Amino acid sequence: MNHDEKPAFSYPVKVGNISANAVTVRLEANEAERKALRDLWDVLEVKSVAAELQVARWKRDGVKIKGRVKARIVQACVVTLEPVESNIDEPVEAIFVPEGSRLARIAANDSGEMILDPEGPDLPDMFTGDTIDVGVTVTEHAALAIDPYPRKAGVSFGERIESSEKDDVRPNPFAVLKDWKKD
Repeated sequence: MNHDEKPAFSYPVKVGNISANAVTVRLEANEAERKALRDLWDVLEVKSVAAELQVARWKRDGVKIKGRVKARIVQACVVTLEPVESNIDEPVEAIFVPEGSRLARIAANDSGEMILDPEGPDLPDMFTGDTIDVGVTVTEHAALAIDPYPRKAGVSFGERIESSEKDDVRPNPFAVLKDWKKD
Protein backbone atom coordinates (compact mmCIF):
# COMPACT_ATOMS: atom_id res chain seq x y z
CA MET A 1 0.00 0.00 0.00
CA ASN A 2 1.31 3.46 -0.86
CA HIS A 3 1.67 5.90 2.00
CA ASP A 4 -0.58 8.25 0.02
CA GLU A 5 -3.45 5.73 -0.04
CA LYS A 6 -6.04 5.91 2.68
CA PRO A 7 -6.38 2.57 4.50
CA ALA A 8 -9.65 0.65 4.13
CA PHE A 9 -10.21 0.72 7.90
CA SER A 10 -8.40 3.45 9.80
CA TYR A 11 -8.25 4.49 13.44
CA PRO A 12 -5.18 6.66 14.08
CA VAL A 13 -3.92 6.92 17.66
CA LYS A 14 -1.46 9.60 18.78
CA VAL A 15 1.41 7.90 20.61
CA GLY A 16 1.88 10.90 22.89
CA ASN A 17 -1.66 10.45 24.25
CA ILE A 18 -1.09 6.84 25.32
CA SER A 19 -0.41 6.24 29.00
CA ALA A 20 1.09 3.30 30.89
CA ASN A 21 -2.43 2.35 32.00
CA ALA A 22 -4.20 0.41 29.28
CA VAL A 23 -7.11 2.17 27.60
CA THR A 24 -9.93 0.18 26.01
CA VAL A 25 -10.64 1.06 22.39
CA ARG A 26 -13.71 -0.30 20.58
CA LEU A 27 -13.75 -0.11 16.79
CA GLU A 28 -16.49 -0.95 14.33
CA ALA A 29 -16.35 -0.57 10.56
CA ASN A 30 -19.03 1.56 8.91
CA GLU A 31 -20.60 0.73 5.54
CA ALA A 32 -17.97 2.54 3.45
CA GLU A 33 -15.15 0.85 5.36
CA ARG A 34 -16.79 -2.58 4.97
CA LYS A 35 -17.02 -2.03 1.19
CA ALA A 36 -13.35 -1.03 1.09
CA LEU A 37 -12.43 -4.12 3.13
CA ARG A 38 -14.49 -6.29 0.78
CA ASP A 39 -12.40 -5.07 -2.14
CA LEU A 40 -9.14 -5.36 -0.19
CA TRP A 41 -9.86 -8.92 0.96
CA ASP A 42 -11.46 -9.97 -2.37
CA VAL A 43 -14.61 -11.42 -0.77
CA LEU A 44 -18.27 -11.13 -1.77
CA GLU A 45 -19.34 -9.14 1.30
CA VAL A 46 -18.07 -7.93 4.66
CA LYS A 47 -21.08 -7.92 6.97
CA SER A 48 -19.29 -6.68 10.07
CA VAL A 49 -15.88 -5.94 11.53
CA ALA A 50 -15.45 -4.99 15.17
CA ALA A 51 -12.55 -5.02 17.60
CA GLU A 52 -12.05 -4.44 21.29
CA LEU A 53 -8.46 -3.59 22.14
CA GLN A 54 -6.33 -2.56 25.08
CA VAL A 55 -3.78 0.10 24.08
CA ALA A 56 -0.92 0.93 26.47
CA ARG A 57 2.69 2.08 26.60
CA TRP A 58 5.37 -0.58 26.23
CA LYS A 59 8.92 -0.10 27.53
CA ARG A 60 8.85 3.72 27.55
CA ASP A 61 8.82 4.43 23.78
CA GLY A 62 6.73 1.56 22.46
CA VAL A 63 3.01 0.85 22.28
CA LYS A 64 1.32 -2.50 22.93
CA ILE A 65 -2.04 -3.40 21.42
CA LYS A 66 -3.89 -6.47 22.66
CA GLY A 67 -7.47 -7.64 22.14
CA ARG A 68 -9.78 -9.42 19.68
CA VAL A 69 -11.17 -8.76 16.24
CA LYS A 70 -14.47 -10.28 15.13
CA ALA A 71 -15.86 -10.20 11.62
CA ARG A 72 -18.56 -11.79 9.46
CA ILE A 73 -17.74 -12.18 5.79
CA VAL A 74 -19.28 -13.86 2.76
CA GLN A 75 -17.05 -15.67 0.28
CA ALA A 76 -17.66 -17.79 -2.82
CA CYS A 77 -17.51 -21.57 -2.27
CA VAL A 78 -14.54 -23.05 -4.14
CA VAL A 79 -16.69 -25.94 -5.35
CA THR A 80 -20.10 -24.46 -6.18
CA LEU A 81 -19.34 -20.70 -6.20
CA GLU A 82 -22.37 -20.23 -3.92
CA PRO A 83 -22.04 -17.70 -1.08
CA VAL A 84 -20.54 -19.06 2.15
CA GLU A 85 -20.69 -17.04 5.36
CA SER A 86 -17.69 -17.19 7.69
CA ASN A 87 -17.08 -15.86 11.17
CA ILE A 88 -13.68 -14.56 12.19
CA ASP A 89 -12.71 -14.35 15.85
CA GLU A 90 -8.99 -13.70 16.18
CA PRO A 91 -6.70 -12.42 18.90
CA VAL A 92 -4.83 -9.22 18.13
CA GLU A 93 -1.45 -8.61 19.68
CA ALA A 94 1.06 -6.14 18.32
CA ILE A 95 3.91 -4.05 19.63
CA PHE A 96 5.05 -0.86 17.93
CA VAL A 97 8.29 1.02 18.49
CA PRO A 98 9.54 4.26 16.93
CA GLU A 99 11.63 3.99 13.79
CA GLY A 100 15.28 3.37 14.66
CA SER A 101 14.51 2.16 18.18
CA ARG A 102 17.00 -0.26 19.72
CA LEU A 103 14.00 -2.40 20.79
CA ALA A 104 13.42 -3.40 17.14
CA ARG A 105 16.95 -4.58 16.45
CA ILE A 106 17.44 -8.22 15.61
CA ALA A 107 19.94 -9.97 17.86
CA ALA A 108 23.04 -11.31 16.16
CA ASN A 109 25.78 -13.66 17.32
CA ASP A 110 29.55 -13.02 17.05
CA SER A 111 29.66 -14.05 13.39
CA GLY A 112 26.87 -11.62 12.44
CA GLU A 113 24.16 -14.25 11.95
CA MET A 114 20.66 -13.26 13.06
CA ILE A 115 19.25 -15.15 16.01
CA LEU A 116 15.52 -15.76 15.67
CA ASP A 117 13.40 -17.92 17.94
CA PRO A 118 10.50 -19.36 15.91
CA GLU A 119 8.55 -19.99 19.10
CA GLY A 120 9.45 -16.60 20.60
CA PRO A 121 7.60 -13.30 20.33
CA ASP A 122 7.43 -11.43 17.04
CA LEU A 123 9.70 -8.48 16.51
CA PRO A 124 7.99 -5.15 17.15
CA ASP A 125 6.58 -3.23 14.20
CA MET A 126 8.02 0.22 13.59
CA PHE A 127 6.08 3.42 13.19
CA THR A 128 7.10 6.78 11.78
CA GLY A 129 5.97 10.06 13.24
CA ASP A 130 3.72 10.26 16.27
CA THR A 131 0.72 8.18 15.11
CA ILE A 132 -0.13 4.47 14.91
CA ASP A 133 -3.07 3.28 12.82
CA VAL A 134 -4.79 0.69 15.00
CA GLY A 135 -7.39 0.04 12.27
CA VAL A 136 -4.70 -1.24 9.91
CA THR A 137 -3.46 -3.65 12.60
CA VAL A 138 -7.03 -4.96 13.07
CA THR A 139 -7.43 -5.32 9.29
CA GLU A 140 -4.20 -7.32 8.98
CA HIS A 141 -5.08 -9.73 11.81
CA ALA A 142 -8.58 -10.32 10.38
CA ALA A 143 -7.19 -10.84 6.85
CA LEU A 144 -4.84 -13.57 8.07
CA ALA A 145 -7.83 -15.49 9.45
CA ILE A 146 -9.78 -15.57 6.17
CA ASP A 147 -10.16 -19.10 4.80
CA PRO A 148 -8.45 -19.14 1.39
CA TYR A 149 -10.60 -22.10 0.25
CA PRO A 150 -14.09 -21.68 1.70
CA ARG A 151 -16.39 -24.62 1.14
CA LYS A 152 -20.12 -24.85 1.71
CA ALA A 153 -21.06 -27.44 4.35
CA GLY A 154 -21.56 -30.94 2.92
CA VAL A 155 -20.14 -30.08 -0.51
CA SER A 156 -17.17 -31.90 -1.97
CA PHE A 157 -15.53 -32.20 -5.32
CA GLY A 158 -17.08 -34.86 -7.56
CA GLU A 159 -15.25 -37.69 -9.20
CA ARG A 160 -11.78 -36.78 -10.27
CA ILE A 161 -11.18 -36.87 -13.96
CA GLU A 162 -7.86 -38.44 -14.65
CA SER A 163 -6.27 -39.11 -17.96
CA SER A 164 -5.46 -42.58 -19.17
CA GLU A 165 -2.17 -43.74 -20.67
CA LYS A 166 -3.76 -43.43 -24.10
CA ASP A 167 -4.55 -39.74 -23.42
CA ASP A 168 -1.03 -39.08 -22.20
CA VAL A 169 0.65 -40.34 -25.39
CA ARG A 170 1.56 -37.44 -27.62
CA PRO A 171 1.31 -37.99 -31.35
CA ASN A 172 4.60 -38.13 -33.19
CA PRO A 173 4.82 -35.00 -35.38
CA PHE A 174 6.74 -36.98 -38.02
CA ALA A 175 4.09 -39.69 -38.30
CA VAL A 176 2.45 -37.83 -41.22
CA LEU A 177 5.74 -38.05 -43.15
CA LYS A 178 5.99 -41.84 -42.98
CA ASP A 179 4.04 -42.27 -46.24
CA TRP A 180 5.51 -39.23 -47.95
CA LYS A 181 8.31 -40.92 -49.90
CA LYS A 182 6.86 -44.23 -51.01
CA ASP A 183 7.74 -45.71 -54.41
